[in-house]
Amino acid sequence: MKDIQNLEDTREVDIQKVGIKHIELPLIIQRKNSSNQVVCAKARVSVSLPKKYKGTHMSRFVEVLSEWQTKNLLGVDIKGCIEKIIKKLHAKSGELEFKFKYFIEKKSPVSGFSALMSYECSFEGRIVDGNYKFVLGVVVPVTTLCPCSKEISENGAHNQRAYVSVKVSYDEKNQIWLEDLIELVEGCSSCPVYPLLKREDEKYVTEKAWDNPKFVEDVLRDVVVKLRNHPIVSEFEVECEAFESIHNHSAWAYQKETLDL
Repeated sequence: MKDIQNLEDTREVDIQKVGIKHIELPLIIQRKNSSNQVVCAKARVSVSLPKKYKGTHMSRFVEVLSEWQTKNLLGVDIKGCIEKIIKKLHAKSGELEFKFKYFIEKKSPVSGFSALMSYECSFEGRIVDGNYKFVLGVVVPVTTLCPCSKEISENGAHNQRAYVSVKVSYDEKNQIWLEDLIELVEGCSSCPVYPLLKREDEKYVTEKAWDNPKFVEDVLRDVVVKLRNHPIVSEFEVECEAFESIHNHSAWAYQKETLDL
């Protein structure tokens, strides 16, 4: 059968990324406590395409992902998976990203009741010119209480839920656990968010936020300082968005840095 993808293209355009996205598959995530969690992940995978080729072979992406899945290597050997995809598609570079919800059992601060809390997480691997880069991502919901509102009001202050998105890169020989990165972010907020609160817990989180007012700038700067001082983080990207309770807009802050280790 004629292979249209391998026909020569005359438009002289090298395509930087071409592939498939929104493919759903199970992913085995190793937890900090040495157990595993199986999650449903959405994958995006791509390779570079030289200008001489009309198209890439989409089916080969699925073939490699399926092979790694049957070997229980998805999420464990992202680098090896990308290397196999690059080889199979005769490409110079490739990327693979998984987005998934990761569940952590979280205790209420006073009553001690436990419930599962979900966090949006991502694993991303890139190989460019033979160099591998891994990016770990989390989106952490937190509470922020406005310092200005507290200062100018006689009774109360407005607070809101905010989301802190963090992506970090580090040498593949090292390891950062999702649990530790999430805890780092939560510690920079006015108060963490909990899946289950009894009355005594609600009193605690309300008073904790009151005692710890923060703008989005405060949250961002606190996260940045912790990541700058992290022993293995080489690059990071931080975004904080607070869904303001008294405004029809969000407050937002962003920072990206590459560190000299």
